[in-house]
Amino acid sequence: MRIVSFNANGVRSAAGKGFFDWFADQRADVLCLQETKAQEHQVSGPEFLPKGYKAFFRDATTKKGYSGVAIYSKREPDEIRTGLGWAPFDDEGRYIEARFGNLSVVSFYIPSGSSGELRQGFKFEVMEWLRPILHHWLHSGRDYVLCGDWNIVRSELDIRNWKSNQKNSGCLPRERDWLNGMCAQGNGWVDAYRALHADGQDYTWWSNRGAARAKNVGWRIDYQFCTPSLRDKLAACSIHPAPRFSDHAPFVVDYTL
Repeated sequence: MRIVSFNANGVRSAAGKGFFDWFADQRADVLCLQETKAQEHQVSGPEFLPKGYKAFFRDATTKKGYSGVAIYSKREPDEIRTGLGWAPFDDEGRYIEARFGNLSVVSFYIPSGSSGELRQGFKFEVMEWLRPILHHWLHSGRDYVLCGDWNIVRSELDIRNWKSNQKNSGCLPRERDWLNGMCAQGNGWVDAYRALHADGQDYTWWSNRGAARAKNVGWRIDYQFCTPSLRDKLAACSIHPAPRFSDHAPFVVDYTL
């Protein structure tokens, strides 16, 4: 099973840069999109739906052209879920889950705090609110793959400028402790990339400022976390910085499911 996760930073923009043409060649089973920045009726045309796929959306209702997540799937899911029960998070269009038998595939878009203290505070709220939900999923007996843009790096391996970003959102100790706590050795969530590339230093996001992408001054903030039950099912993964469809790169993981 091949799962692709991608923050499109506007699905209409990414489509105009050829994303869905690229995706059609990937032979993926599931695509998890984040930051669609569109309402569902705006992306219902054939240019946004590769042949053979079904698409499901959770748009932001707080304001148009903001946030939003989606799942594209070859197989019809048994169930689609689009809310976790807290309106400030759900209404920003940050979660959608597709269920296939005992497997759940989630597209998550965790808030950024880079715009200032107010949004950083909301990010911390989201982290604490999600903690018991993620713990419940981890021990539910279901197989989960959590895809998405988490807006947090895990370690020095995941960011080019480690020291200079210690006080910046996405690299704050409190954020890293939370994310790494999820991935507790042995019985926590499994970071697919890190499980397959223990010493890898690949990035999934680059600032649009200062030629960061050309210089590969990046951050790894896009993940696929899976339950320990899927650890031995991890076959391969790849990050695709080119062609450039967004300030993020698509992240592809193959599971032997």
